[in-house]
Amino acid sequence: MSVALVWFRRDLRLQDNPALQAALEAGHTPVPVYIHAPQEEGDWAPGAASNIWLHRSLAALDADLRERGSSLVLRQGDSEAELQALIAETGAVAVYWNRKYEPATQPRDARIKRELREQGIEADSHNGSLMFEPWDIATLQGGPYKVFTPFWRNALTRMNLPAPLPVPERLPSHKATGVSLDALQLTPTLDWDRQFWDHWQPGEAGADEALTVFVDGALNGYRQQRDLPDRVGTSLLSPHLHFGEISPWQIVRRLEKERSASRDADIDGYIRELGWREFSYHLMHHFPQTPEQNLNPRFATFKWAAPNATQLQAWQQGRTGVPIVDAGLRELWATGYMHNRVRMIVASFLCKHMRQHWLHGARWFWDTLVDADLANNTMGWQWVAGTGADAAPYFRIFNPVTQSQKFDPHARYITRWVPELAPLPVKARFAPWQSAALLAELAPSYPAVPLVDLAAGREAALAAYRHTG
Repeated sequence: MSVALVWFRRDLRLQDNPALQAALEAGHTPVPVYIHAPQEEGDWAPGAASNIWLHRSLAALDADLRERGSSLVLRQGDSEAELQALIAETGAVAVYWNRKYEPATQPRDARIKRELREQGIEADSHNGSLMFEPWDIATLQGGPYKVFTPFWRNALTRMNLPAPLPVPERLPSHKATGVSLDALQLTPTLDWDRQFWDHWQPGEAGADEALTVFVDGALNGYRQQRDLPDRVGTSLLSPHLHFGEISPWQIVRRLEKERSASRDADIDGYIRELGWREFSYHLMHHFPQTPEQNLNPRFATFKWAAPNATQLQAWQQGRTGVPIVDAGLRELWATGYMHNRVRMIVASFLCKHMRQHWLHGARWFWDTLVDADLANNTMGWQWVAGTGADAAPYFRIFNPVTQSQKFDPHARYITRWVPELAPLPVKARFAPWQSAALLAELAPSYPAVPLVDLAAGREAALAAYRHTG
């Protein structure tokens, strides 16, 4: 029986896996392989939180393969060299993989495909992670979209969910060799991630369970509750999507089964959020410079404040003196995640009140989020900073106090993650510096004043904006 390598990357699942299915349909014995090559990711090698998740996801995938008679071959080093070594070892006649879209890896994959084909090896790539290829949606003029609504309107006319691909009941065994999972050194020496796993179960089974929990729970009332951080009002599927433990079309197929008059708006609202993910990949493909550079060239001359290491560290540690901001950053450190509404507030405070370049925040999120995704991270930060596509105008500056009063009206989220403020009356927890005597008496360990005066920070940001471009 002929052998094919199935090169797993950001598609760590067996169900609905087009590359694996292609190998099986061609009659090959699939040899599942994962090659750890962070040096090939350019300036955006996976961060610490991503690596910890990856370790557990690879272990889960290997266990799923072993249940079916196969196993995951782990290699590390140069991707092309390791593929060539495995071809020589196994006599593989084909290599299949699902596409990645990052600016650093797309040229690598194209080169590998070309060189494999030149030596007579079948090499095919597939779409294993997006509902629409980033190049398939175009304006009437044939160019890329920069505004979400017309992009999504166009995309919805092209929605065509692929037929389900089942999990293979059995897979042929193989004798390919690799390194141990521990050899990849993905886990930290100190177990600073120990609290993460109270919240997450990496792997395909964890993704399926998270989807079921969402459908049975937070999907009901999703449109109203998704902005409220004091409750589970979102799907919590983003890390599973990022690592390809579940595909977006698997989610949509499941949601379509749940349609009813009372749930249509919530289902459409969630699918629209998946559309933002698609839009972010569309932007990254067409504007590959944006992980590092402003999409809007007007901001090339924007007067960011000089980097302030002390202030940046206080922001990272959740010690800004602005409770909703601190709560978000502490949630991030404890769980590897931050509620989406709070991400916007936290980012706005950094980019606008502190006037620090959005890249400082993007880098911190990249290292600490378990769902760190280059396309989403880039679009999110540029959206808040006002420098990207479909962005919030720079002069639209979130007031973190009114935002917390609106979306966390009982201060439950604040109290959970900034527990030293619990002795204060609820109304004082939103802006404790306005109740200075109470703060000094009941929560003396919390900063007495915000890192940046909110009014002064806002005015400085607006002044910088007026002198831009």
